Amino acid sequence: MIRRALTQFMAGRYGGDQLNMFLIVVYVILCVIGLFVRWGILELIALVLVILCLFRSLSRNIDRRRAENAKFLQLARPIARRFSSFRARMGDRDHRYFKCPNCGQQMRVPRGKGRITVHCRSCGATFEEKS
Repeated sequence: MIRRALTQFMAGRYGGDQLNMFLIVVYVILCVIGLFVRWGILELIALVLVILCLFRSLSRNIDRRRAENAKFLQLARPIARRFSSFRARMGDRDHRYFKCPNCGQQMRVPRGKGRITVHCRSCGATFEEKS
């Protein structure tokens, strides 16, 4: 019964997205920092973030909220991509990563092969690397 009422209430409203999740994470971080440091400005910023998140979730202007989320993703995607590639590189102990000196393309070679000649697929440059 409560679930149906909540579903009817949220019908036609925007709901949650990646920007809202980011706002909630920043809110939680500010609250944790606020436990140790009693600054009124942190509490004010956290309150504004919660209100903004609720406003976005309950908004009926779906096109505008989607545009806001698209702009956020456009800004956040390069950062997330860099973080995920860094994490993948740290977990991969079988390969050595480096950049092509000519075009900057990221490449990987197997570790433990000594000096090898590498051919870049992007620009066609050939060079030696130690693996």
